[in-house]
Amino acid sequence: MQFYSEAKSLIKVNIREYGMYIALFIIMLTFSIMTDGLFMSSRNISNLIDATGYIAVLAVGMTLVIVIRHIDLSVGFAAGFLGAIAAVLLSQAGVPFYITIPIILVLGIIVGLFNGLLVAQFGIPSFVASLAGMLIFRGALLRVTEKTGTIIVKDENFNAIGNGFIPAITKVGGLNLLSLILGAVMIILYIYSEFSKRNNKLKYNFEVVSANIFTVKVIFVSAIIAYITWILAGYNGFSWTVIVVMIVVAVYHFLTTSTVLGRHIYAVGSNPEAANLSGISVKKITYIVFGSMGMLSALSGIIFTARLQSATTTAGTLFELDAIAAAYVGGVSAAGGVGKVTGSIIGAIVMASLSSGMNLMGIGISYQYMIRGAVLAIAVIFDVVTRKKRA
Repeated sequence: MQFYSEAKSLIKVNIREYGMYIALFIIMLTFSIMTDGLFMSSRNISNLIDATGYIAVLAVGMTLVIVIRHIDLSVGFAAGFLGAIAAVLLSQAGVPFYITIPIILVLGIIVGLFNGLLVAQFGIPSFVASLAGMLIFRGALLRVTEKTGTIIVKDENFNAIGNGFIPAITKVGGLNLLSLILGAVMIILYIYSEFSKRNNKLKYNFEVVSANIFTVKVIFVSAIIAYITWILAGYNGFSWTVIVVMIVVAVYHFLTTSTVLGRHIYAVGSNPEAANLSGISVKKITYIVFGSMGMLSALSGIIFTARLQSATTTAGTLFELDAIAAAYVGGVSAAGGVGKVTGSIIGAIVMASLSSGMNLMGIGISYQYMIRGAVLAIAVIFDVVTRKKRA
């Protein structure tokens, strides 16, 4: 009885964090039933996760931008434009992929720092500054692709980022062995991280959940990782897109939860004036966050171009809206100061799951947009209501 009361209290207090996981579980269960299990097939889950990659990367950066109370509307066409530049370097200039990728990432940082300059130095509202950037990159993309409309990329190593899978080494019962090993490593790292955080809290006499609740949580999350690994290993294994997204999430999760920079970012988002008075440079944090967003836009463009194996005039269309939606659904607060990069990934998967499930059910695109818009509205309403309750 005590276990259930504590679990109920824990979910109620952390409803923002756990709500999206509950929503994802309900969505997946519903579509699995309505499609006779087709939704949870190895092929569909693999395609769903791969198709989410370029938006998930953007959502991670967008989460931090929203956390510091700004917005970046330029990321979609910035990704499309930088992806087109990558295609030009690979196809027309003959630059090797291992040189092209760093060049594009550096260009992305420069693009992000320019947005940061307009916002931090000149005080231009981020909405207006990034809207200007959106138009500029839209025009730049059209300019780069205007001769042929499509720039074909034939570099197999580059295209593998969007379409390739990690080698299997060998098959065990029809399952990709290397993917199974990576899944096991992820579970071990997760368990180690959870025990480490719990022990640190206990060392400083911070409040922690009971051992029973903690055990259930660790087993539940580990089981989910194991199940997804098993599903993917039964198809082609982990794709390179998944590996890239996992690295991005791991790096940004560490930066935001275990470094001084991360604490400063959330301090600026919670109260910029107080952060400034405490010695934190708000301008510096703004530059860093927008520079990071630019780099992730470049990475998103690389993944998308590699997935299509070409650059097109429409690349990047609505990417920024999908990234913003994923961030809000993932629990970031419109008021700033609240949001996790892991949440943004769940938000991206939620939105992708809705699209995938509705496509399998044959629901028209018009209804799909309406339903996704309704989900976004509910997420923001949920944020406002929970903030009022805490206040």
